[in-house]
Amino acid sequence: MLLTIVTFIIVFGILVLVHEFGHFYFAKKAGILVREFSIGMGPKIFAYQKNATTYTIRILPLGGYVRMAGLEEDDEALKPGTSVSLLLDDAGVVETINTSHKKTLMNGIPVQLVKWDLENELWLEGYEDGDDEQYRHFKVSHDASIIEEDGTKVRIAPTDVQFQSATLWQRMLTNFAGPLNNFILAIVAFTLVAVLQGGVTSTSNVVGNFTENSVAQKAGMQKGDRVVKVENARTSSWQSLATAISKRAGKKTTLTIERKGQTKQLQVVPQTKKQNKQNVGYIGIEAAVHHEKSFWAIATYGFSQTWNLTVALLSAIVGMFTHGFSLNDLGGPVAIYSYTSEATKYGLISVINLLAFLSLNLGIVNLLPIPALDGGKLVLNVIEGIRHKPLSQEKEGIITLVGFGFLMLLMILVTWNDIQRYFFN
Repeated sequence: MLLTIVTFIIVFGILVLVHEFGHFYFAKKAGILVREFSIGMGPKIFAYQKNATTYTIRILPLGGYVRMAGLEEDDEALKPGTSVSLLLDDAGVVETINTSHKKTLMNGIPVQLVKWDLENELWLEGYEDGDDEQYRHFKVSHDASIIEEDGTKVRIAPTDVQFQSATLWQRMLTNFAGPLNNFILAIVAFTLVAVLQGGVTSTSNVVGNFTENSVAQKAGMQKGDRVVKVENARTSSWQSLATAISKRAGKKTTLTIERKGQTKQLQVVPQTKKQNKQNVGYIGIEAAVHHEKSFWAIATYGFSQTWNLTVALLSAIVGMFTHGFSLNDLGGPVAIYSYTSEATKYGLISVINLLAFLSLNLGIVNLLPIPALDGGKLVLNVIEGIRHKPLSQEKEGIITLVGFGFLMLLMILVTWNDIQRYFFN
């Protein structure tokens, strides 16, 4: 169990790190201030500031985030009447604003805030030492830092380095970069699997063997037959063949096969089997397996496997809308933990395979046009491009909030469903 927990944390951590690094990298390239790059959620256990970004590790190893200037309630700890401590440079300009009771600034000036502008003109005013007779105006450095209530030190967020100040294309690239990195991670992970295996085990739409009492064999199918069509659906791979058959449970189905250069048609009725509480078709055939050790096979495996799985996942997503939605089609952290538990039993290669599969899932799901996801943000970017102006921050905030609420509700339902599936059934 301990090995499963450690593996789960490592896999989840890699997925989040790679995804968020994509947003981080392109934001930096666009001149957007990344105030914090966090791995984990909840209370901070480590923080390090470098090149205007604070890197933090937080206590809950589930998730992570990149805080970009302008995409949050910047410096929400500042309120009229708040007591802060100001550290000034040699020119008398504020370089650090301390709002935390957990840290003390040596030589800091205590000030009770009255008003401020940390986005445009960069100043703040208040009463020094809380004395009504010592009202002061302070200039604030463009690169000043603010120490938040939990002790995390981050940069302030002037308008020129905020997300909205970047060009539309830069913002679109920044939004797309997270899923893009997940696709790249999937390719790299699948390639690593091929290297560790010393080659590629590939399957095609060619029949290699039959199970006992096989429906296909009773219908006249033979080893070496290539199944090129299931009803009207062409099958160029084993995955597409399996997907097409699974949709035909209990239905009379015409299979088009190629045998020794000739085309034949067979009639079958796929058996019905339960899989994740759904009926799937099954005709009892096994794929012919080939093991290739060439450099080309290994080098291209990551790309081909990623593409094949992408097609399969997109087909499954479309099927959720065309054939009926079920929570069993989705999986949350509980399901991922269960998959991790199974993968650890079979060793490193199985875990890397799981990492690639989850990374691809994360990339695709994040591109769905749902507010609060990267895909939803890209839709807003496209709308902005068509309108030649962005939606108001108020409207965009409402849309994002609705999307976030929907995702939280879905996550709760999926998690509860996973608990029932994996622990009570």
